[in-house]
Amino acid sequence: MMRFVKRVRFVLNVRRSVPFLVHFFRSRDVAVWKKVLSVGLVGFYFWLPLDLIPDVFLIFGIVDDLAVYAFMLQLIVKMAPLELQNRYELKK
Repeated sequence: MMRFVKRVRFVLNVRRSVPFLVHFFRSRDVAVWKKVLSVGLVGFYFWLPLDLIPDVFLIFGIVDDLAVYAFMLQLIVKMAPLELQNRYELKK
């Protein structure tokens, strides 16, 4: 549970998450299939959003979308090389 809280805090801290994502996609140490998988997951979610809670319930719908984004970012962090994780103070 603490790991999830740290990931959500990382997502909400845009100053760290955006540079991490830029470095992840520009890095030659990350395999191409990992980059394609990451873009595919995000694209699939935006193309066909499978909401657990519909966005009609404003606050809960947004929290649901943030949880999915945090989950995707957590997968990207797990796929990142150890050097990149250490640079942005992330652990698997």
